[in-house]
Amino acid sequence: MPLSAQRVTVLDDVRAHAPTRVGDVAARLALHTNTVREHLEALVDLGLLLHDNVGTQPARGRGRPARWYRPAPAADPSVSARDYAGLATALAGHLARTSTTPESDARAAGTEWGRELVREYRTGSPSDDPDRTVLALLTHLGFDPVDDGPHRGVALRRCPLLAAARRFPAVVCQVHLGIVEGALDELGAPTAPGLDLLPFAEPGACRLFLPASAESPRSSGRQP
Repeated sequence: MPLSAQRVTVLDDVRAHAPTRVGDVAARLALHTNTVREHLEALVDLGLLLHDNVGTQPARGRGRPARWYRPAPAADPSVSARDYAGLATALAGHLARTSTTPESDARAAGTEWGRELVREYRTGSPSDDPDRTVLALLTHLGFDPVDDGPHRGVALRRCPLLAAARRFPAVVCQVHLGIVEGALDELGAPTAPGLDLLPFAEPGACRLFLPASAESPRSSGRQP
């Protein structure tokens, strides 16, 4: 279900002031505490926030410790899967209609987008495995990736742009491939040789092949 405008406002407030409590969010947004609590718990259920009873300040008054809220590390991007699908569909349609080189323009646009996305989604240190980071990004965008090893590649079992991909397959798939390329480049990982995407490679899945990397455990056993 899409987030309401008020729920997005609550989420943004937590991101800006985390860790924070119900009463603090309510005071900043001039909302009733019950309303804020309902939004916060819904965001926890959606995996966008985490809560605990440990904060940076002591509890006020008597009773059980106040519940503190903070962004979930892997779910703190400003672009949700739903937002991504809408934006990418609009981009694909625009390029298909107006560009004289829609595939290359889609790849270039996806590459720049991938660089921006990975800066937002990245949760680990620079030494973290780039492939894992890219797979986490694809998971959040709604692709449901399954890594089947270096020989078979990554099965993308869902496509958040399925209708658009069937209408503009070359354009949409080049956006997707560009996102992976841009993310890898931003992470300092190689983007060639070997990066490829096979649309509708099998029933229910596309196949993504990531470049071999000396730093990545996925490179073990990869054929040249």
